[in-house]
Amino acid sequence: MAKRHYIPVTASVPGVNDGQKALIRRVIRTALAAEGVDSPCEVDVLVTDDAEIRRLNRETRQVDSSTDVLSFPAFDLSPGVLPKAEDADPGTGLVPLGDMVISMEHVAAQAKEYGHSARRELAYLVVHSVLHLLGYDHLDEGAMKAQMRKREEAILSELGIGR
Repeated sequence: MAKRHYIPVTASVPGVNDGQKALIRRVIRTALAAEGVDSPCEVDVLVTDDAEIRRLNRETRQVDSSTDVLSFPAFDLSPGVLPKAEDADPGTGLVPLGDMVISMEHVAAQAKEYGHSARRELAYLVVHSVLHLLGYDHLDEGAMKAQMRKREEAILSELGIGR
């Protein structure tokens, strides 16, 4: 997978290793390619804990609880409507897709709850967030959610990451 995208991964908690950061970058690149994104993009990632993600959730969404992942898209896209080269920042030449924040505490807890590895859970949350950055949503329990779940599983399968 070409490294055309700029994906800084910052950890505000101890214990996030280079392998996890590399996995996050690989998953983002794979998800963008699977969705047909051909413009070089920037996705900023913060890996943190429940306290920090709760603070961000409260400040940005007025929801006073921790969560597994937050996505902050730079564009108001819909599934299948991709950012274009003209959306790129003139200074960097990169399309700023947005930011994602992942709680490693939730990664560990949900991996245990769902009976799979923390690696799989981390990859799932990254794919989930990329799809949000690209306009997918799951607010309804119907077609939109089913479409998003189908794409998540297809991308994880492409990565060779199963349950």
